[in-house]
Amino acid sequence: MADPDSTSPTEDERGNTPADAVTAETEPGEPGAEGDGGETAEDGESGDELDTEALRKQVEEKYDFDDFGPADMAEMTAEEWDVAFDEDSWITGDELLDRVTRDLRNRVANRDVFARIERHRDPPRVLAYSDEGYAVVYPDGSLEGEGTVMRDVKPTVALCSMDSYDVPENVPDRPLPEPEAVPEGGGELGNWMLQAIAGTQFLAGIALLGGAVLATAGVIGNRGTSIALLVVAGVAFIGVSLVLFFTVANARLSDTFRAEEYRDRLRAIGLEDGERPEFVPELDPQNTGSEDGAGETDEAG
Repeated sequence: MADPDSTSPTEDERGNTPADAVTAETEPGEPGAEGDGGETAEDGESGDELDTEALRKQVEEKYDFDDFGPADMAEMTAEEWDVAFDEDSWITGDELLDRVTRDLRNRVANRDVFARIERHRDPPRVLAYSDEGYAVVYPDGSLEGEGTVMRDVKPTVALCSMDSYDVPENVPDRPLPEPEAVPEGGGELGNWMLQAIAGTQFLAGIALLGGAVLATAGVIGNRGTSIALLVVAGVAFIGVSLVLFFTVANARLSDTFRAEEYRDRLRAIGLEDGERPEFVPELDPQNTGSEDGAGETDEAG
C-alpha cells in the first residue's frame, strides 16, 4: 500500500506536471527557448536601426545636401532617399503645388525648361506640357506623364518637397512670350562689328592688288618693289574678308531659323489658339460640373 504522505511521481512540489515545469522554465520568446535561434525581437529591431543609421551616414558622406541639385536627385536610389529624408518633414498639398509652379515658371523664364505651366485648383494639381511631352503633379507629390517634360519636372518636385530648398518668390506669371514677339535674333552689335572688319579687310586687299598692277606697269614703285608679295597679301586680305562676311550671313540665317522654330513650338502648345497638344490628357474639373474655378494658367490669357 502506498504511503499517503509520499509525493506522486507525476507532480512536483508546486503541483505541476513535468511538462508544465519544462514549459514554465523555457517560455517561447525568452532567451534560451528552442526554435528562436537565441535572437529576440528587440535584437532584430536594433539590427535594422543599425543598418539604417549606417546607410544614412553613407548617404551623408556621398551627397552634399548644401548643394543638392537635380543631378544628385537622379543619381540617388529610392532606398537612399528613404533614409536621407524624414517623410514627416516633406512638403505636400497646395503648398507643394505652389512651390512647384513658381520653380517651374522660373526655370521656363531662364530658358532651362520649355513648357507651358498651368496651376489648377479644382481639383488641385499642376500641369506642365510642351510639344514633346507632359507631366501632371498631384498634391501628394506623385507624377504622371511622358517625354522630356516629365524628365524635367521630376527633380523639381523632389526639390520643392524639401523645406531646405528655397523657391524663387517673384517669378513671371507668363514666362513664355507670344509667338509674334520673338525677335529674329540677337547679337546685332557683334554682327555689325564683324561686317566692319570684313569691309576693311576687303578694301585693303583691293588696294594691294591695285598696287601690284600699278607696280607692274611701272607707275609706282621701284626695283625693290615685290609685286608677288603685293598680290599674295591682297588675295589673303580679300579671302579673310569673304570668310567674315560668310560667318555673319550664316549667323543671321541661323538666328532666323531658330526664331521661326521657336515660334512654331509656341504655336504648337496653344499660345495663339489656346489648344493643348492632342497627347495631353483632358483635365476637366472632377468635383464640379462646370469649368468655373477649374484653375489658373500662366499663358492662357
